[in-house]
Amino acid sequence: MKIKGFVTAASALMLVSSFASAGNPVQMWKCNVNSDVAEEDVMAQANAWKKAAGELAGGDDMNVYTMFPVSVGADGDGTDVLLAVSWESFSAFGEWWDAYPSSDVAQMERETMTCHGSALWESEEI
Repeated sequence: MKIKGFVTAASALMLVSSFASAGNPVQMWKCNVNSDVAEEDVMAQANAWKKAAGELAGGDDMNVYTMFPVSVGADGDGTDVLLAVSWESFSAFGEWWDAYPSSDVAQMERETMTCHGSALWESEEI
């Protein structure tokens, strides 16, 4: 009986430990800059988007990064900029994502760029 209890407890700890060590969610968007839009315009719009998106539930500690290519090979999608958004936890992301699609903030996406794909990643700081 003691061995069975030990195995059960060890199994439960192994299941929970993956959640305890889970990294932070990062959503990466591949985007094209709309014609005649300067990098400064993209940055200004990204700042306005971050402010508005941060006011949604789960957006309190959200971080937003823009990445402009300096030297790249063609990715096949014509990506001009990557937009990365990170949260402190997957629960904060889930709360934010529940509110985002139907919000006015979602309508701000296409003001300076059009995004053609995204993926949700788990990040670990080293």
